[in-house]
Amino acid sequence: MKLKKEFIVHNKKGEALLIPTANAAFSGIVQGNRTLGAILELLAEDTTEEEIVAAMLARFEVEKERVQADVRTVITELQKIGALDE
Repeated sequence: MKLKKEFIVHNKKGEALLIPTANAAFSGIVQGNRTLGAILELLAEDTTEEEIVAAMLARFEVEKERVQADVRTVITELQKIGALDE
């Protein structure tokens, strides 16, 4: 899976924004913390949920179950707004 080109990621000072272009079906802005920002960065390239979890575990000191739940939540929400190529 990969983030669609119709979405732009902006990270600044611990805040992540996902902004649709005019060509996206979704209109609005997704705002989140640095965890969302890290996941969106990983989705810039074709990847899997398992690869995202592994990268997050390497980057942050957190329990695996927590990372898995957070990644699953983000992916589910991105799917709902049509932001992922799968």
